[in-house]
Amino acid sequence: MKPLIPPAPHLAVSLLSFLLGTAKANPISTITTTTTTTTTSTTAVAKDGVSPQFFSSLERLSRLVDVSYCVGTPGTGGLSSPFSCSSRCGDVDIAGRLELIRSWNTGFLSMEDSCGYVAFDHPPPERQDEGKIVVAFRGTYSLANTIVDLSTVPQEYVPYPADPGEGDGEGSRERGPRCMNCTVHMGFMASWKAAREVVLPTVEKARRRYPGYGVELVGHSLGGAVAMLAGLEMRAGLGWEGVRVTTFGEPMVGNKGLVEYVDEVFGLKDDGMKAEERDYRRVTHKGDPVPLLPLREWGFRSHAGEVFITKGDLPPGPKDLRICEGDRDKLCLNGEDGDEKEKGVWFKEMVEELSHKEDDELWEREAGWPTRFKLWQLLFAHRDYFWRLGLCVPGGDPIDWGRGRYNISEGDDEMRDL
Repeated sequence: MKPLIPPAPHLAVSLLSFLLGTAKANPISTITTTTTTTTTSTTAVAKDGVSPQFFSSLERLSRLVDVSYCVGTPGTGGLSSPFSCSSRCGDVDIAGRLELIRSWNTGFLSMEDSCGYVAFDHPPPERQDEGKIVVAFRGTYSLANTIVDLSTVPQEYVPYPADPGEGDGEGSRERGPRCMNCTVHMGFMASWKAAREVVLPTVEKARRRYPGYGVELVGHSLGGAVAMLAGLEMRAGLGWEGVRVTTFGEPMVGNKGLVEYVDEVFGLKDDGMKAEERDYRRVTHKGDPVPLLPLREWGFRSHAGEVFITKGDLPPGPKDLRICEGDRDKLCLNGEDGDEKEKGVWFKEMVEELSHKEDDELWEREAGWPTRFKLWQLLFAHRDYFWRLGLCVPGGDPIDWGRGRYNISEGDDEMRDL
């Protein structure tokens, strides 16, 4: 069956043609000291299946970040106290536990804008040590245009941390190690700067009110990139403990130096830590192009902590999640994107083949495209993280209507009614 977005093949053809002439000429890594060697793991040692508890934690966080799409969206009624919205605020494990502190909206039409909310996540009586301060970062509604930019236009970058006086956080350069030889995507950094003036003082005040609560940062799509930068500043810059980051469909944020810094700050290469106990969970989904963008040819890299959803359609179960190893595990999402040594050959062959096809024949070659160029998946795989995210209506996206809650127990992937 043909995908639902006809322009995608034409977009991919022009995208590939563009890349052939520009990818090698515009790598961000040209300003770094090394561009060819890497110590990241590509060994096929991924682990299939996760515990029901770990699965349930990620699934609930996906609904909490879905609520963030009610912030700043005209006609939805927004998000109001105590924790009310047109989406999933009434779910049985959210209503009565979430207490809105505040939301923010600097706009939602570009990478430089930011929307989201901060809320207390009060624990049930039997688990008083599990209280959290949730900070949810929403993705942009101009996703299609943004991803085309990430795919076809060499991205601007800035040093990380920023030079003194550029606003990367007062005191942050004095409390933790600097990220040496690091660059970060300019648009993602601008988005975090727009949000941090609200987020940091709000979370700091909330920590004083409930000093035993941890900080739970969660983001979807481009919001995942902002959550990553927020987590780095809170942990490495401000020295806060108890900060955990979970992202869904997070793009690549910076260069190899930044990746190594993230791995160090969050202990993602600590062999003694159980994978499900990591303080950074970078959830990816089969077929999602966004975690593979901006292009590696421009020097961008993905960091460790990946949890890969191997099942293409909804709903997944615990057996469909794979714990990945290292920064670029070939058994996870990166493995869908082809062999690195064959990329240049693939580009030329694909452009040559598609340029001789009629419009109604273009889709016949879809199965061979690397994941990062399947832009029609922005409407599907990129949104399908336990639920279809990104639409603030009662019950979430209509594709989820009629589905019951996940009811995961040992060896049980069944669902039950709400």
